[in-house]
Amino acid sequence: MSGRYLALGFDFGLSRIGVAVGSQGTGSATPLGSVDCRDGRPEWPAIMNYVTEWRPDLLVVGLPYNSDGSESDLTRAARRFGNRLAGRSGLPVEFVDEHLSSNEAASRLVEARRRGERGRIRRQDVDPLAASIILQTWLDGIGD
Repeated sequence: MSGRYLALGFDFGLSRIGVAVGSQGTGSATPLGSVDCRDGRPEWPAIMNYVTEWRPDLLVVGLPYNSDGSESDLTRAARRFGNRLAGRSGLPVEFVDEHLSSNEAASRLVEARRRGERGRIRRQDVDPLAASIILQTWLDGIGD
């Protein structure tokens, strides 16, 4: 994709999906929030509210591969989510390896708390930050 554009990033999970926004113009991603899932099914109206509000040019979904690079049931579920997201939004979806993005997000939050920059860390704080890490990985790679 050429030109400047806006993207939404998603960290898919069976309980929650983290959402972030980023742009080629700034080259950075920012956490937005999370959307609950019920039995692995996203609350689609909430997902589509983000799409409607931000009007992105494309969507980025993280694929959680196993440490050996193989796919798991969660990888396949994330891919299905991305495909459904493309169908519902009419937007292109890019996939990116999000290996350990949630662990990285949790580590960053713990470090920020240790420095006194934030209070208690809740699980729902991790998902949007993980989504921003996924989107940042993608943004960093588009110049390659």
